Amino acid sequence: MSDPNVAFYGFTAVPRDPDVLFKDHPTASGDHPKQDPFTVKDFPLPDSTLANEVREFVKKELDLQTFNHSHRVYIYGAAIAKTHFPEWTYDHETYYLACLLHDIGTAEKFLATTKMSFEFKGAIIARDLILQLGGVEDQADSICDAIVRHQDIFVKGGNITQLGQALQLSTILDNVGLRADLVHPKLIETTVAAFPRMGWSEHFARVVEKELALKPWCHTSTFEIPNWAPGKSSNFATDVRGNDTMRSFD
Repeated sequence: MSDPNVAFYGFTAVPRDPDVLFKDHPTASGDHPKQDPFTVKDFPLPDSTLANEVREFVKKELDLQTFNHSHRVYIYGAAIAKTHFPEWTYDHETYYLACLLHDIGTAEKFLATTKMSFEFKGAIIARDLILQLGGVEDQADSICDAIVRHQDIFVKGGNITQLGQALQLSTILDNVGLRADLVHPKLIETTVAAFPRMGWSEHFARVVEKELALKPWCHTSTFEIPNWAPGKSSNFATDVRGNDTMRSFD
């Protein structure tokens, strides 16, 4: 018998490249993708003991802008999946935990205290925390895997987990506005009202620049020109600052 944890914890493989994922898609391809009229209230936050404990940990370690970003990512990803991938089977609490923790490596406590790229350090922190709080290993591994890969934006071949793809689609939407037409404008409006951006574009651009300056070898440098070096401008930070979709909410 197949392992039910593969489907439940979001390990089911889907194409990594969104261009492949959305090619000839019945609701997401074309000039006018389906936009279900969801609002933030259609996606209540998981309220288990584990979710509450992780949320308190994250709230303590992250600044408010990143804490709010993590919640917007949860809402956008849940909406994209519900509208365009209703067959996806991942556990929503596990996805919420991944969203809460996906940028934990950017926290002041961790970013400058490790030579590791923030995604990798954050993934380790997240896995250890989930296990420490009583989560099962497959849940911790799914979250860890999704966080490690959540900025593999330029990987074209192969697959990623459903959980990882949901996290990528939602983070890139919130950070640079890509594929915002997959969700209804009302969802964005109500989500930003519930979890304000508070200048997120500029805030995150500075985080990008800080990590690049501290660790020019980091994974974030994959967004940059070959042989990028400190002192050169950051293409990634420029793209984040140029998020026209979210500009009116910043």
